Order: sequence, then structure tokens, then C-alpha cells
Amino acid sequence: MATYTAIGMMSGTSMDGLDASVIRTDGENIVEVIDHFIIPYDPAFHQALKLAIKSQDKEKIAVMEDVLTRMHVLSVESLLAKTGLDRTEINVIGMHGQTIHHAPDKGETWQIGDGQMLADMTGINVVNDFRQADVKAGGQGAPLVPIYHRAITSKLEKPIILLNIGGIANITWINGQGQMLACDTGMGNALLNDWIHEKTGAMYDNNGDISAKGTINQVILEQLLSHPFFSELPPKSLDREAFNLTSLSELSLEDGAATLVEFTVEAIYKIMSLLPEPPKEWLVCGGGRHNKYMMQRLQERLSSPVTPIEKIGYNGDTLEAEAFAYMAVKHLKKLPISFTGTTGVLEPTCGGKLYHNH
Repeated sequence: MATYTAIGMMSGTSMDGLDASVIRTDGENIVEVIDHFIIPYDPAFHQALKLAIKSQDKEKIAVMEDVLTRMHVLSVESLLAKTGLDRTEINVIGMHGQTIHHAPDKGETWQIGDGQMLADMTGINVVNDFRQADVKAGGQGAPLVPIYHRAITSKLEKPIILLNIGGIANITWINGQGQMLACDTGMGNALLNDWIHEKTGAMYDNNGDISAKGTINQVILEQLLSHPFFSELPPKSLDREAFNLTSLSELSLEDGAATLVEFTVEAIYKIMSLLPEPPKEWLVCGGGRHNKYMMQRLQERLSSPVTPIEKIGYNGDTLEAEAFAYMAVKHLKKLPISFTGTTGVLEPTCGGKLYHNH
């Protein structure tokens, strides 16, 4: 079966950087990760991106889209230089872009990133706009990464859960027959990062050192967990702007951080009761796995081992970028990327839009 060399790129809801990976894959079970490159966002760009999203101002968003696309170009050039690959050796780029708005119940999802501009400036064909087809077909448009999770865990004992703790946290549950159930569980790092930045100017709680010193406010925690999202059955997805820090305004730095970590942990714990069978292991990717306090609380709350995905040889910071490279190849082969059990779409759907370089 033919294999493709693809670059995948992801700017997540944490808005902390642009991740790029290059892989070789047949779009099904063969996956070889070649290398990755990460561009961290500086605080000024991070803040400008957040403000543009909050404002929903189309002119501001257009400016951010242009800057973001140029960052994607830089990232591709850097990755090619790092690997020694020629652009003619790359079959396709999978560009997720930056989510600006996600309201699948209204049939709406919006990711910025100019696919045609990226194709023209790199000389490589681009697939982007991965979520739109699923939403139009009645799905949640998220999470899309489960199909990649299944590919990289095909030889592991099941059932298993891959837990991604990015700005929003999501899970993929996979059983021995390859059946998948997936959904967002709730907030991941987004609110905690916002809290830390607002109170200290830092971008995140390094190692969870601040959270570990705090006391959880149970009243506020219960208030946050009373949101209707948590009573919905999966598949379900969450917009980053669904929660804010208003209810925590009177808390100390440490107590607010501890409460927000517990919010993430309890939301993940709540999903357990909705699964067909408990997992034998939780493999964790995304920035949340660097928060030692969060990982400790997850291990205390969940009955199965909670382990960073590095255990099986993958980089938990770049896994989503790899996934969009994989999905771009699936698009070229006209294979589905979303399923009833992952997004709630009525039938398997092939997402993405192809842009040819001119």
C-alpha cells in the first residue's frame, strides 16, 4: 500500500504555540513519525489572538489569520531545514488552524488559517477546514484525533483511553474490536492558564507548583460542574469560551489554581460513568501531562494507571499535529476521519478541503 509523507500543523485552544510534525503513513495503520518543530507564541501574540477571539471582530481576526498563516509557512520551512527533506518529497500539509468559534448545535465551527496562501507560499498542497463537513452532516466536529489514536495503539491491550489535556480536555476510548467512543470532557488547561496569566503574568503553572499549594473551593467547584455540558451524553464538544474566571475572583492565586485543576480532574472523572467498560490504562498527551499536580490528582481519582503517552514512544506535545498530517492523507485517499462514536455524525465522514499550490 502506498505511503505518503505529510506535514501536520496544530494551533490548539491553549494558544501557546504552533506545533508541526512530519510523518510517513499509508493513511491507515502504518505511521512513522520523522520529526517535529514547535514555534512558541510570545505573550503579545497570545494576547492578541485571545482578544480577537473574544471580540469576534472580523477585521481583527483577518489580521490574525494572515500572521498565523505566515507562521505556518515559517514552521514548514523550519521543519524542512531540520529534517533535510525537500518540499517535493512532501505530499501534503494538514493545517488545522486556530479555532475562533465552535457551536456545533447551531451548525457552526470556524478555524482560521488560509489554506491557499499556505499552499502557494510553500509550494505544497494543503488540506484544511477539517471540521466543517462533520458539523454540516450533524456531527460535533470534534474531537477528530480519535482515528489517529486508534492507529497508534492498534497493538496495545484494550480497552484503553487516550486523554488529551490541551486547552480543552478530550478522551478517546477504544476497545479490542477497534470501536471508538470520544468526546470533550471539559476544560483542560485553558482556564488555569488564564488564571495564572492574570494573576502572575506567567503563561502557565509550571509543574503545577502553584496549584499544589492551594485549597480546593468546593462551592465554586460544584458551581462550575453544574454546567449543562456535564449532563450531556457523548459525543459532545465544548467551546473554549464556555467558561470564565468570574466565579473565582475572590480566591487567592493558589486556591484558584487548585480549584481549576480539580475542575479539570472531576470533569474527566465524570466521563467514567458513561463508558461501556473501564480502561486498563489512561495514556495522557497535551500540555496538562506536564502539570505534576494535575497528573497526581488524576491518578488518585481514576482507578487505572495514568501514564504520559511517551511510554509508547510518542511525543505528547506534537501528537495532534501528527494527527492532522494523518488526516490529510486520509482526505487524499477519500477515507473517513469522523464517526458516529467520535463526533455523533450519522455516518463516517471524510473531512477537509484541498488547496493546490499554484
